[in-house]
Amino acid sequence: MYFAALLARTEDGWEASDMELDNVESLSDLIDLARSAAVDDDTVVALIEQEDAWFGVVRVDGEEDPRYYVSNASAASRSSYGSMLTDELLGKDEEDDELDELDLDGTEDGEDEVTASYADDDTEEEDDEDAAGEPRAGAEPAPSGPLGDPRLLDDLGVSHKQLMTLDGEALSEIAESLGATEVLEAVR
Repeated sequence: MYFAALLARTEDGWEASDMELDNVESLSDLIDLARSAAVDDDTVVALIEQEDAWFGVVRVDGEEDPRYYVSNASAASRSSYGSMLTDELLGKDEEDDELDELDLDGTEDGEDEVTASYADDDTEEEDDEDAAGEPRAGAEPAPSGPLGDPRLLDDLGVSHKQLMTLDGEALSEIAESLGATEVLEAVR
């Protein structure tokens, strides 16, 4: 079970809104949703958690590049919304996960058999494993601990040390440090 909320900073404090994850199919959708919640291009913090297994924080400041943090990348990578964050943090493209369609002869769609049989040894494989099934050097598994920018909330009152030690009631503790407990609890 997921819980997700957006906290938008305003002149008067924070406004919270329940984030409807049903319409979020990609990280771009999540970022667009956060930007649409912004008041005067001010900071928006998206908070996501999955039943005490992991939590994630996405910070959007106007048109600047978003910043991300995941408390347990390994656990998050096994969930649909968490994998969007971990894939971004590990530099994986959504296209990397798609399997190339193969013809029955083992060639890629539209590729000549001769080309496939005599491919240059210098070409990179497109999957994350080598012929023996071992992870390729560039394919980085998600670590079992935190991943991302732990300093993304430092200037808002949540130190990186505090963020990295949170578990269980992490979103409530973040909201308390931000001064947004009441507004977060109103959408919970």
